[in-house]
Amino acid sequence: ELFVLFADVFEQEYQELTPPYLARLLSRAEFWAVAAMAGDHIVGGITAHCLPMTLSEESELFIYDLAVRAEHQRKGIGRALVARLLDWAAVEGIRTAFVPADNEDTHALDFYRAVGGRESAVTIFLFP
Repeated sequence: ELFVLFADVFEQEYQELTPPYLARLLSRAEFWAVAAMAGDHIVGGITAHCLPMTLSEESELFIYDLAVRAEHQRKGIGRALVARLLDWAAVEGIRTAFVPADNEDTHALDFYRAVGGRESAVTIFLFP
């Protein structure tokens, strides 16, 4: 249900994950997911990938997806999801987390600034 929420909020077509793929993903210790619930329904969620570093015996956290259903936005759910994930990271000894945001997505940029994120000038290259 969380991945369906991401597709809905991001206005993308949902491609159902096969049970074997989903089982492999969810069994990975490096894959983290937190859901926000309202009753029996997921109203928001955040996923991240824990990345082991090569120059030190540390890991960093790559925040991959964060979404809250439109009718539940601006109620502190996104902020709480980020805080929960960062608390979890601290317990695991992870001191650095980062998230990519499109420069055109001013809503995301404003949100990450508001929750304490600092911008870093980085260019990401995509390969086909």
